[in-house]
Amino acid sequence: MDAIKALESSGLLTMPSPAYIVGAILFGIVGLVAWRHGKKAELPTPKWLGLALMLYPYAVPQTWLMYLVGVVLCAWLALKWN
Repeated sequence: MDAIKALESSGLLTMPSPAYIVGAILFGIVGLVAWRHGKKAELPTPKWLGLALMLYPYAVPQTWLMYLVGVVLCAWLALKWN
């Protein structure tokens, strides 16, 4: 029981907020579409931006930071889509 309390106090057993989950799913779907488009059209920038959009939510713990990075990556993707 002490191990569970220690993990909860360190933040390892806390669930993410619904806003975080929605953002991770949204940016993951956008990333998947971008990755498939980049792979099919043989465009490296959209392909790698799509991969980044799919994976970065696992590394960003704050919701506001996840949305900030996601919007920046989506804007960069919009500029490099063609």
